Amino acid sequence: MRTLIIISLILFFCAPDGRAQENDYTAHVNPFIGTERMGHTFPGAVAPFGFVQLSPDTDTIAYEKNGAYNPDVYAYCAGYQWEDPTIVGFSHTHFSGTGHSDLGDMLLMPTMGTLKLNPGTEDDPDAGYRSRFSHREEGASPGYYHVRLQDYDIDVELTASERVGMHRYTFHREGPVHVILDMLHGIYNYPEKNVWTFMRVESDRRVTGWRQTSGWARTRTVYFAMEFDRPFHAYGHEKTDSAIYRGFYRKFDETRGFPEMAGRGIRAYFDFDAEKGEQLQVKMALSAVSTEGALRNLAAQVPHWDFDALRAITARKWNRELSRVHAETIDEEDRTIFYTALYHAFIAPAVYEDVDGSYRGLDQNIHQSDGFENYTIFSLWDTYRALHPLFTLLQPRRTHDMIESMLAHQEQSVHGMLPVWSHHANENWCMIGYHSVSVIADAAVKGVYEDDLPRALDACVTTARYGLYDGLGDYMRLGYVPSDGNRASVSKTLEYAYDDWAIAQLARTAGDASVEKSFLRRAATWRNNYDAGSGFMRPRRSDGAWVEDFDPLDTHGQG
Repeated sequence: MRTLIIISLILFFCAPDGRAQENDYTAHVNPFIGTERMGHTFPGAVAPFGFVQLSPDTDTIAYEKNGAYNPDVYAYCAGYQWEDPTIVGFSHTHFSGTGHSDLGDMLLMPTMGTLKLNPGTEDDPDAGYRSRFSHREEGASPGYYHVRLQDYDIDVELTASERVGMHRYTFHREGPVHVILDMLHGIYNYPEKNVWTFMRVESDRRVTGWRQTSGWARTRTVYFAMEFDRPFHAYGHEKTDSAIYRGFYRKFDETRGFPEMAGRGIRAYFDFDAEKGEQLQVKMALSAVSTEGALRNLAAQVPHWDFDALRAITARKWNRELSRVHAETIDEEDRTIFYTALYHAFIAPAVYEDVDGSYRGLDQNIHQSDGFENYTIFSLWDTYRALHPLFTLLQPRRTHDMIESMLAHQEQSVHGMLPVWSHHANENWCMIGYHSVSVIADAAVKGVYEDDLPRALDACVTTARYGLYDGLGDYMRLGYVPSDGNRASVSKTLEYAYDDWAIAQLARTAGDASVEKSFLRRAATWRNNYDAGSGFMRPRRSDGAWVEDFDPLDTHGQG
């Protein structure tokens, strides 16, 4: 059945605050849509384009099994699986929509009864701190998530600003409470992923620290500042690593009441007593710069303990963003699907700077944004075709800032390249092409980005001439990417040719006829992989010969 959908765009230049409509657009969002499909969506608490993306993780699947890749881990690239019966905790960073993963930082889990510092397994949840849950006692809306942990009779509520996650736990029985902070936990995890973790107990309410991981992002550091709304009466930790050298820290029993914790893998606990009906609140602020930056973010964004007020503020932010499009449809289900998709579109890229504008750059140094807000998570092979063109209509100011972030990335890159697939001050080089140039050119020809076109063009040209990158040297020399020594050679040729055409359009907009002519010539190289005899694009070797045994219906080994 066809459904008529009437869409009017509330554009930035006519409604910069997004308040043109009074409707409650958040009422039409279901953050659980998609969570049953390969776990690519998380149902947690996040502000629009927020750095903190606070959500439940439903298992601890390891990246490797018996020394090889574990295919089951792919289902957990967002941390959450609808079919799972248990929750291991609530971590503060996630990807949404990606086919590979990382993150899952600073997992918190409230428990009662016997202290357990191992998450346990789905088959034996009682062996660890995880808890069973039911979807009947779970719900989410933009900026908010709640669930009941059945094993502990604890209601968990989550909300978030862009840089701070806030938890509220309600206890339905009395007894000792342990809040677990698992610094070992991560998504797409393996034993060597944690490079180092560090925590300081600053007072009986405040803890600061950081961890560095080596995963999809090879050198990634995230700092935190955590505060409770009442004092804990005891704390401690255990380490999973067993270093031979301990220096003179051996003077202390570091496992209990010792205010400095360091190691490759730390699981800490903070103890409280709870009466039935009591509540405990926790705030977790993140920074890529320093613990001092995390504290500044906390003080600036959530200086209070009013959970409901923060939830309402974040819901208003979502309503403002979602109201950029007014959709009228004869089918309420379609309206929900539409606004849920728009909600997902406004989760990433994510803001990646402190409230004072400082951020960690690709060179691992601290930089200051000037005239833009810095962003991360550029999944460009996935997003250049549709998401970024949508942003030029619905998010022109953010598009400008994202392009400035890409240009800063290029200036900090030792390779002189714009982002390919970057997150958290790292380039992970995933997928093919150099599609930042398409995003920049699209915004430039539409007049969304006009700041410094010569600078943008130079960044694009420098990227397109970096011969060490993924067959690009052969492409420039031969006019195509040869199949010998290059997987997906035909796809690379086609994507490079398209990106080169985009550079030519940028050059035309910038008034550089020489670069335009050069890259229009490069863009025509797609013809070198066109086999007129078969009517298909076909891989060819570096000697110019076609690869034999070509089967256009085979998706493997055909370039």
